[in-house]
Amino acid sequence: MNTNLTPARAASPVSSDPTPGRGGRSVLAAVARFSVRRRRLVVLGWVALFIIGMAAALPLFMRLKDSHGGTGTESSQGAAVLDKAMTMGPGAVLLVKGAPVDAPATRAAVQALTVRIDHLPGVAGAVNAYTSSDPRLRAQDGTESLVVVTLRKGVDMMGQRMAVAAMRDAAKNAVPGAQVLVGGDAAVMSEGMTDATNDLVHGEALALPVLLVALVFIFGGLRAALLPIIAALAATAGTLLELLGVTYVTDVAPYAIDVVTLLGLGLAVDYSLLMVNRFREARATGATVASAVEHTAATAGRTVTFSALTVATALSGLFAFHDPTFSSVALSGIATVLVALAAALTLVPALLCAWGGKLKAAARQHAEDGWFGRLARRVQRRPVLAAVAVTALLAAAALPFVHAHYGNGDPRTLPQGSESRQVAETMLASFPASQPDPVQVVARIPANDPRVMAYADSLRHQPGVESVSVEQGLQGPVSAIDVVPTGSAQGTTAQQLVQVLRDHRPGYQTYVTGTAASLVDFENGIAHDAPYAVAWIALATFVLLFLMTGSVLVPIKALVMNVLSLGATFGALVWVFQDGHLSGPLGFTAFGAIEAWAPVIVFVFAFGLSMDYEVFLLSRIKEAYDECGDTDDAVADGLQRSGRIITSAAALIMIVFLGFAAGRTLSVKELGLALAIAVVVDATLVRCVLVPATMTLLGRANWWAPAWLRRLHDRVGLREAPAHPAAPAYARPLPEPVLVDA
Repeated sequence: MNTNLTPARAASPVSSDPTPGRGGRSVLAAVARFSVRRRRLVVLGWVALFIIGMAAALPLFMRLKDSHGGTGTESSQGAAVLDKAMTMGPGAVLLVKGAPVDAPATRAAVQALTVRIDHLPGVAGAVNAYTSSDPRLRAQDGTESLVVVTLRKGVDMMGQRMAVAAMRDAAKNAVPGAQVLVGGDAAVMSEGMTDATNDLVHGEALALPVLLVALVFIFGGLRAALLPIIAALAATAGTLLELLGVTYVTDVAPYAIDVVTLLGLGLAVDYSLLMVNRFREARATGATVASAVEHTAATAGRTVTFSALTVATALSGLFAFHDPTFSSVALSGIATVLVALAAALTLVPALLCAWGGKLKAAARQHAEDGWFGRLARRVQRRPVLAAVAVTALLAAAALPFVHAHYGNGDPRTLPQGSESRQVAETMLASFPASQPDPVQVVARIPANDPRVMAYADSLRHQPGVESVSVEQGLQGPVSAIDVVPTGSAQGTTAQQLVQVLRDHRPGYQTYVTGTAASLVDFENGIAHDAPYAVAWIALATFVLLFLMTGSVLVPIKALVMNVLSLGATFGALVWVFQDGHLSGPLGFTAFGAIEAWAPVIVFVFAFGLSMDYEVFLLSRIKEAYDECGDTDDAVADGLQRSGRIITSAAALIMIVFLGFAAGRTLSVKELGLALAIAVVVDATLVRCVLVPATMTLLGRANWWAPAWLRRLHDRVGLREAPAHPAAPAYARPLPEPVLVDA
């Protein structure tokens, strides 16, 4: 591979170069030979992994847990102090609505229901508007009241879900003329887990059949279409298994399973598509099935491996954020990339060997052979206009992100019909002083200390404060003051109140914690750590693309275009989910914010997928440049050879993402739609228009690098294997054709 501006020698139509990385003796070719010779063993191994992975799904969902805010923030420290001092676990709330609270029949029924709830397994106690003098348990209009339930400390996730289910069974028809709904922290968590499970199952059930139909249309045959589906299913199972392992190391949030599963499905489809396409090209040259499989591993397998490195590099940027949830997503995502890569390098070759003799061949194309080559030529005639128009369009699409607002774990992200969401919305409207998520001031002094009550009294007249109360029954010298803000628990007023409480502390040490404080700390942590994450991702991506191309300008150009593409994605995320556009067709109710973690996760995963397509395209452009030495021809030929694969892969992965966007949970919708938009924008406007335009403008300067970097690349650069299949170097020849179906 040339790294200077001198045209490279055209590749020989057939090469037998045995050097590592260029012929049959490469590691990837050796893996392919093993997969061919031991195809039954390889397929059976993946079948076993699929079965074990599916069996891991249920225990995995039982172990999911949110952990926002990191371990060193003030909110997490205060929550830890409070949790240790509490004698009881999380709570639930029963909302009794539609019957006069003071009616004797209502009173008797609620009392009887409270007794039943109090005796349920896992319940530590329950109080209602009649057994407690707390006015916050009774709505002002006299038609609604609350039953507050506390679970025993140490009840695990399964115990919480069982307790919530038992409460809902007990509440059915328990109060004549009234509706009884169960909500609160335990119920929100329970419903979140259930909905995440259902969205995952329904998303795959919706996406996979559509994927199969689309693949049949793309490849013109069922066998070729089944290869990516089988690889995707195997990757999904492996993802579930490795996620279960990660839960024993660190917390894994519910949304992590959806986003990582999305990634696994998408990459498995992308990689399989590329492998099958290269195999068909090799077969068109007259290569045997075995030789074509080996050539596919040495060429497309190298591109797939390089792509996996870039995606894993992007995911590793999450380690820069000091939050265990991001770390768990990074670990899970990187492991998922490796699973998808392993499926592409072992399972796909084994299946290609079994079915390859019946797959249609497809000759390698040039710019004049198809639509993408002609598109590149049209862009090359007016590169300035094309580059300016697309850049302006993407910049305009990014503008809504300027006024983004964030939320964290809000019950309103649950489906509209969920009980927990109805309870939360009713409490906000009818029981503002009973806000379930107050701002809490925690201190290591007992609640009966006069200073605690004096400080609590001083807060009652603070602007933005709805009510103030001191928690009772805490163990040890610990106190907690619950400060209920006006408006929502995570709104602007609540966040401003957190800052006021931190700026004006009493004469003793305090920790300001609670949902709003966690959100503030989470946002501050992201703002502090994001520059380090972005710097690492940019630097590592630059190095990888330099090793691939030997160019300095091509990696820089790729990073700039990714920023434009991601900006448009973030703008769409805010425009849809914060501002509420398209909320009707998508089936959700906007509440003026997006999930605080969504921009970080979308950035990392969308960046990785964008670089995935960048590698696909650049590998073909560089291959063509090494053959002809002309940049314009190389860009047109490279786009023609990869354009159909990139757009097909984008269309297929969009089907997967939209299948998840059809889920009931708002966070899953956000991820699915945002990633679908990112993929579509990148595969169309960026890869098909902006890349040809900018590379045309740069001309031969695309491949420029300082002399010392050219020398470095000559020694350590990653080189593509020959463009045409080499004669396989088997110790024992394989029979042709291979007819055994594994």
